[in-house]
Amino acid sequence: MLVETRPATSDSSVVTPETFRRVMAQVPTSVTVVAAMTGQGPVGLTVGTFVSASLEPPLIGFLPARSSTTWPLIVPIGEFCVSVLADGHEELGQRFARSGGPKFDGVRWHPAPSGAPIIDGALAWFDCRFERSFSAGDHWFVLGRVRAMALNSTGRPLVFCQGSLRPLATDANDNVRKDD
Repeated sequence: MLVETRPATSDSSVVTPETFRRVMAQVPTSVTVVAAMTGQGPVGLTVGTFVSASLEPPLIGFLPARSSTTWPLIVPIGEFCVSVLADGHEELGQRFARSGGPKFDGVRWHPAPSGAPIIDGALAWFDCRFERSFSAGDHWFVLGRVRAMALNSTGRPLVFCQGSLRPLATDANDNVRKDD
């Protein structure tokens, strides 16, 4: 099937932070909580850029903002757990996206093998050792080596798209869509 395309106008080639954000808002991203156990208790942050980086060795990647006040608390621990949030976790996604404050107050969780928090009801979790990070503009690109993981639920993943948290779209049978 051929699709007719139009040449870009000169105005559409201007990439400002505002236009980049507006266009990228159309790209759904996962919603995860990256958490670790510090000497003062659990800390965590919402990250919406979680990806598989390598199968051998098993590596995951995500991009915390350089302005994050939580990520610098996790780095020296050297271990963290990524919880993939599910439909119904919208409040948790918003809570862990805020800067500062007691984010874990009232949150149900249990420890991963590393001791890092796994959010109860998460669709999946990945217990990781910090591998390395790279400068990526106003973010860090972080790689973690997966040491343990589990799939906990058959629910729907929470995604961030068009400025809001929402469950992944499903078909009429309420099953998560899969590519054949």
